[in-house]
Amino acid sequence: MTIVTGVTVRVPAKLNLQLAVGPPRADGYHDLVTVFHAVSLYDEITAEPAGRDGVTVGGEGADRVPADGDNLALRAVAALRAAVPSAPGVHITIAKRIPVAAGLAGGSGDAAAALVACNELWDGGLGQPQLLDIAAQVGSDVAFALLGGTAVGRGRGEQLTSALAPATQYHWVLAFADGHLSTPAVYAALDRQRARAGGDVAPEPELDSALMSALRSGDARLVGRALSNDLQPAALSLFPALRKTLAAGLELGALGALVSGSGPTCVFLAASADRALDLAASLSGAGVCRSVARASGPVPGAAIVSPAR
Repeated sequence: MTIVTGVTVRVPAKLNLQLAVGPPRADGYHDLVTVFHAVSLYDEITAEPAGRDGVTVGGEGADRVPADGDNLALRAVAALRAAVPSAPGVHITIAKRIPVAAGLAGGSGDAAAALVACNELWDGGLGQPQLLDIAAQVGSDVAFALLGGTAVGRGRGEQLTSALAPATQYHWVLAFADGHLSTPAVYAALDRQRARAGGDVAPEPELDSALMSALRSGDARLVGRALSNDLQPAALSLFPALRKTLAAGLELGALGALVSGSGPTCVFLAASADRALDLAASLSGAGVCRSVARASGPVPGAAIVSPAR
């Protein structure tokens, strides 16, 4: 019998091509309709046997990632252990490239990668449907990080269906802000904005038919015009400098621009890989963000890259 001594999993960042937010629920969450899109900016998570559970974080924003029970990857390990009760301790090493608190679901991705890595390490034998159920318990975006591609999320985002769109490759430029935003703070700001606007109950969120039609067409120009995010005004109210970043990207030729999720990362759709390269260089030189990255999507979700035996 071969013994697995370590498993490394790569997991992508996510963008929200649409994020429609309903009124607050009794549990404090908001009902959502969102179109998730996984892109080629990755964290890598390695799981190895250990005397007790622990986590080490390195790379982009590592000092802002909790290394205790609040770490989402460790919470995922605990949730998986309920299904694999004989599992031994494990040490999780996270190598981050996805910025922290940036609206890209880096923490949720790390949790999804931990599920995949530990399922392999422990020979848990759980299939994707079982892992998706566990992921939904851990966090709103964790299930999508397992799935990847382009998908429609409902509920808190954990109820997933395929976008039924062709696998057209889209080219993105991500502009990382010099600062961070708290997801709960952005949702609270949205609720305050809506209350000030008249106090009416926010409408139930609906899937944008124009975006879905654009995705089915594979036409990047149509997709760029249809990008939307109900959280964007709230994010801009808390981080006004993002207005300048969004405006600069559009002036430099992006087909579409929006704040990703709760922000503060701004994302821009380019017409081609070459245009994305030009846009990234121009944004970097414009001084409107901390740094930039290019990515393409859709890409698969969390996947094993190097099990060691």
